[in-house]
Amino acid sequence: MDDFSQAGTRHISIIGAGLAGAVLATLLVRRGWQVDVYEKRGDPRVQGYVGGRSINLALAERGRHALKLAGGDEAVMAQAVMMRGRMVHFADGRSALQRYGRDDSEVIWSVHRGELNVILLDIAERAGARLHFGRSLESVDFEACRARFCDERDGSTHEVAFQSLVGADGAGSSLRAAMGRVADLQERTEFLGHSYKELEIPPSSDGDFRIEPNALHIWPRGRYMCIALPNDEHTFTVTLFLPNEGEPSFATVRDGADARALFERDFADALPLIPRLEQDFEGNPTGLLATLYLEHWHLGGRAVLLGDAAHAMVPFHGQGMNCAFEDCVALAEHLDRTDNREQAFADFQAERLPNARAIQEMALENYLEMRDRVDNDDYLLQRALEQQLAERHPDRFVPRYAMVTFSRLPYAVALERGRIQRELLVELTAGHDSLDSLDWDHVDTRVLERLTPLPADC
Repeated sequence: MDDFSQAGTRHISIIGAGLAGAVLATLLVRRGWQVDVYEKRGDPRVQGYVGGRSINLALAERGRHALKLAGGDEAVMAQAVMMRGRMVHFADGRSALQRYGRDDSEVIWSVHRGELNVILLDIAERAGARLHFGRSLESVDFEACRARFCDERDGSTHEVAFQSLVGADGAGSSLRAAMGRVADLQERTEFLGHSYKELEIPPSSDGDFRIEPNALHIWPRGRYMCIALPNDEHTFTVTLFLPNEGEPSFATVRDGADARALFERDFADALPLIPRLEQDFEGNPTGLLATLYLEHWHLGGRAVLLGDAAHAMVPFHGQGMNCAFEDCVALAEHLDRTDNREQAFADFQAERLPNARAIQEMALENYLEMRDRVDNDDYLLQRALEQQLAERHPDRFVPRYAMVTFSRLPYAVALERGRIQRELLVELTAGHDSLDSLDWDHVDTRVLERLTPLPADC
């Protein structure tokens, strides 16, 4: 009989030792839980990071809050690069910085997925979590509370007893698949119809950044775009987003020569920065973009899903990791409130599912904004008004991006208030080509009529 089966012992088995799995393990161990974490890949601290996912992530307030609770914020921030806003590269060669927030107190941070994973695993292990690598979840007997793992190194199988399983194993979750074999999770995946390819801007000859380091660079071109995020080794990870069909698309841009022709035509100022364009385009995989929806995240008190395993989203709001970390904090808190696992998991789903749906919707909307609106005159006028209203009514009018990125206001609240604010911006700028012609008394009245004050602690 396993030690954790003894009366009074609180034990959790986590599937997946990625970012969310490592954070959740640390949060629970700090609360007195015994935690085992099973990961199908090898230990990245030994064999190096094996990717397959985008190597750059945007860290914001929600994620930093979780890292602080896990004791990892200081170590992570030592590797992070600040991004003040979007550096928009227009088709005519101009560029302009669109700040994310009011000043440098409202920024996001570019972090390397592999470095972050190593830091978080070290913290989890030091806290007392037991990490098991090379263990791929093969099957689960939910009635008997036993999970079977395959050792990826020698093909041997291992059966493990559990009290509860947590699926932190990403969009292709093995635990979700096992749950789906015994219950209808009402799972559906909606593909975006666009995919991505990663490229790289290396350091300059003197080892410095080639372009402004403290920004997320965007080359918006309507139906498609490029972005570039800085890394602490003075490189940039460039991501080309294209439709799957049409012109241009991944159906027409098939090899390095096609990619060079596309960049010469549409991203001319970026082309000299990417010396290995052809090699990177042909050598790196094409990534898919999809949104995963589930109606049910848990199976009684035996298993629960979080992060991408429950609600994978497209990356265009930079909130996938931040949302997953927020899930970890919420699940740890619900497990602390009751000894009834089924109740804890149900309460966790009730809190997080509506918020996951909200950020999934906002992530899809942000793709349209990034690729098609950031260089649009109407958008720029509305954004200028948004900034003015945020100054005139700081307790009522907070830009949606700020609510999502610089606060921990529930995503669902940010989505609903954002809709009202967008309606106001469109209404108040209609027929105007500058802010000088606005009737500010009317503007202020409309804001007071439509928006209630936000909670002071958001």
